[in-house]
Amino acid sequence: MLIVNVDFEVSSANRPVAIATLQNEGATVRGLQGNMGVGVWTDPAHSGKLRLSQEWSDMESFDAYKSTAAFKEVGAKLFPMMVGKPSTVVHQVVPQ
Repeated sequence: MLIVNVDFEVSSANRPVAIATLQNEGATVRGLQGNMGVGVWTDPAHSGKLRLSQEWSDMESFDAYKSTAAFKEVGAKLFPMMVGKPSTVVHQVVPQ
């Protein structure tokens, strides 16, 4: 299983649009093969900081998602709003 966290910042004015964009994408992503969950988190201490968190059953499913038109469209909407560069961390969870 993979846990993917993408942290980024937008201006306070762009926050509602960024959140809505991620929530709309979540509905699509949840229906993709291998997706196990999607969440959008905000930082109460910093109004523009956001985290997109996704869970995937395997790397192949995550890679397939990254090649979709929806992934590219969301990036095209969000990247111009971002303050600085996003940080993406992928954790591989190994069952014990």
